[in-house]
Amino acid sequence: MALATQKVKSLNRIKMRIRKGDTVQIISGKDKGKTGEVLRTLPIENRVVVEGINLRTRHVKPTQEGETGRIVNEEASVHASNVMLYSTAKKVASRVELVNQKDGSKKRRLKKTGELID
Repeated sequence: MALATQKVKSLNRIKMRIRKGDTVQIISGKDKGKTGEVLRTLPIENRVVVEGINLRTRHVKPTQEGETGRIVNEEASVHASNVMLYSTAKKVASRVELVNQKDGSKKRRLKKTGELID
C-alpha cells in the first residue's frame, strides 16, 4: 500500500548541455548572479551541483568514540534551468548550441559570444 501512494520518478536520463568542470552563472533564486564551477551533474533529476552555491548546513554525529560532532556546510543541487554557461573571457552568461564541425565532431558553442567550449 505504501508504494502505491508514493510518487514514482521516471528514470529517463535528460540530455544536458552543461558538464562537470564548466563555469556557470546562477540566473534565478537566492544565489542569482553568482558564478561557480560545476562539481557534478545529475542527469536523471536534471540538476547540477555548483561549487559555493546553494549551501546547506548539516549536523554530523560522531562516528567513533572520542570524536566530537561537527557542523558541515555542503552544496545542494540546483535545477539545470536555473544556470547558464558563463564565459570567463567575455564575462557574460549565454545559452549553448551544438555545432557540427567539418570533421564530423560535435562541439558546444556559446550563442552570445560564439566561443567554442570543447
